[in-house]
Amino acid sequence: MPRTPSAQRPAGPIRLGPDARAALRPATAEVADGFWRSRREVNAGTSIPQGPGLLESAGNLHNLRLAAGTAEGEFQGAYPFVDTDVYKWLEAAAWQLAQGRSPQLEADVDRIVSLVAAAQRPDGYLNTWFQLVKGGERYQDLRWGHELYCAGHLVQAAVAHHRATGRTELLDVAVRFADHIDAVFGPPGSGKEIDGIDGHPEVETALVELYRETGERRYLDLAGYFVDRHGQGLLGGEAYCQDRVPVREADDVEGHAVRQLYLLAAVADLATETGEPELRAAAQRLWHAMTTAKTHITGGLGAHHDWEDFGDPYELPNERAYCETCAAIASIQWSWRMALLTGEARYSDLVERTLFNGFLAGVSLDGERWLYVNPLQVRDGHTDPGGDQSARRTRWFRCACCPPNAMRLLAGLEHYLASGDGEGLQIHQYVTGRYTSGPVVVRAETDYPWDGTVALTVEGTPTDRPWTLSLRIPQWCRDFRVRCGEETYDAPADDGWLRLERTWAPGDRVVLELSMEPRLTAADPRVDAVRGCVAIERGPLVHCLEQVDHPGGGLDDIVLDTSRPLAVKHRPDLLGGITTVVAAGRRRRLPDQGWWPYASADTAAEQGGESVELTAIPYYAWANREDGSMRVWLPTS
Repeated sequence: MPRTPSAQRPAGPIRLGPDARAALRPATAEVADGFWRSRREVNAGTSIPQGPGLLESAGNLHNLRLAAGTAEGEFQGAYPFVDTDVYKWLEAAAWQLAQGRSPQLEADVDRIVSLVAAAQRPDGYLNTWFQLVKGGERYQDLRWGHELYCAGHLVQAAVAHHRATGRTELLDVAVRFADHIDAVFGPPGSGKEIDGIDGHPEVETALVELYRETGERRYLDLAGYFVDRHGQGLLGGEAYCQDRVPVREADDVEGHAVRQLYLLAAVADLATETGEPELRAAAQRLWHAMTTAKTHITGGLGAHHDWEDFGDPYELPNERAYCETCAAIASIQWSWRMALLTGEARYSDLVERTLFNGFLAGVSLDGERWLYVNPLQVRDGHTDPGGDQSARRTRWFRCACCPPNAMRLLAGLEHYLASGDGEGLQIHQYVTGRYTSGPVVVRAETDYPWDGTVALTVEGTPTDRPWTLSLRIPQWCRDFRVRCGEETYDAPADDGWLRLERTWAPGDRVVLELSMEPRLTAADPRVDAVRGCVAIERGPLVHCLEQVDHPGGGLDDIVLDTSRPLAVKHRPDLLGGITTVVAAGRRRRLPDQGWWPYASADTAAEQGGESVELTAIPYYAWANREDGSMRVWLPTS
């Protein structure tokens, strides 16, 4: 099996094959300072180091020891897929090690990799739930057992470990498991034992990446088999399991949001590697269906707490919004693959929105607590259900999929920032740091997202030919200007890119200025839940009100005065240093209706109210102080 040491190639969760039919390829990026540097430092210094202890206390590592025969006791954990928490943490740790040496982290990784290897059966199978609880029974409950789902996360961790360190211990485990799966699963007439799919897609996109890492075509073919068998009724034809309609025929996203999005990430991967037009068309069609009618303003996804799934078109509730952190992560993974496949900026527009809002809200500012569910409103007098569906930050969960998932995305974030092609370098996300594609090196300095100025300096360039520096102009941006030498540009191409082509020299500078005026945003009128309301946004950040900033009552009686201008106030003292948006509003005085809360429209008019100053904080920073109400969408006067 061919393996190139990772030191010879840049590490990243996606490494396209040499014959991939992609418009763009991932470029190398470095986050040197600024907003994302600070969030990644918390991830590296607090969140990831806590992982082994939390996995120990939750019993995940104990289960591996039991499976390896080196410990005694009972299986610990509420679900058959708890192994994935270990694998996602290992992936996060691997991407962190790609940033630099850490003796303690290296020791933790080596110890846990050894546990995983020791727990594997001689034929390659590995799942502690079925090995310990089910007496070795295999593939008898594909709908709920999640054996292939667990295998997928193991493969992704192994690929990350190999790319980051060049070592093969975990990759060998993953290859043995993948070979076992390939020997067991296949279509009718293949001579394989089982024609089946997992109830939770994940193995599909992982197998594509294993193909990219090893060059073994069988893994790509196996991924294609699994994708095409979804929707064939193998799991009862349920939308929840992505089994109601074949993906090539689907015209809407449905069912469990994370399962749908992991499957569609694999569809994009397969379209990239095979060039299949049907798969590409399906991915584009379904992304459009999702964004136009089933995506919250934060980029969050999922309307129903029951079954964690998409609702109907424009069914986008506030209090009952599910918006699972893992769904935001899956959306970022899929959209980035679509950006590479097509070269279109709109996919990176959604990556940015989801990164700053729907995803980042899932991690506390101190990196120690998490949100599984990310609602857009917590009402006055809210009774918290507790557990995984809590609207209060939690140290860990019974289903702890979100915390290590967030760790791995933050640890590998630099992979989602830039791309390259034969024409030059494309900058998708703006950070202080460096972007590199072949001989092209561009250094960026910015205080984004607090400030819209991005200063770019060419540090490395071929001097004998022109190339194109492409800057994404965000979809939210109303006004911008680009200065390059003596020239000024203010009109991007129709596809959201501003392209600067020239023969560059070291030291050449480009300054991008994005207007950061705060704005009020209204939803499509078909979104009943927020009709008559607006949201406050500034730059890529969605804002919200929290009760702690508005003493004298909750938020249910707050009305935004849209006739008064919005103001910006930087608060270095608040929530680690943020820029707030200040607005004018009123606390309504509503008539007392007695025991019946309904009245004639003629008599139910508002009865005045006191003026109040509203402080809107970035949504990602909510739930980091005292408990209380919160809301994104505000009724207007």
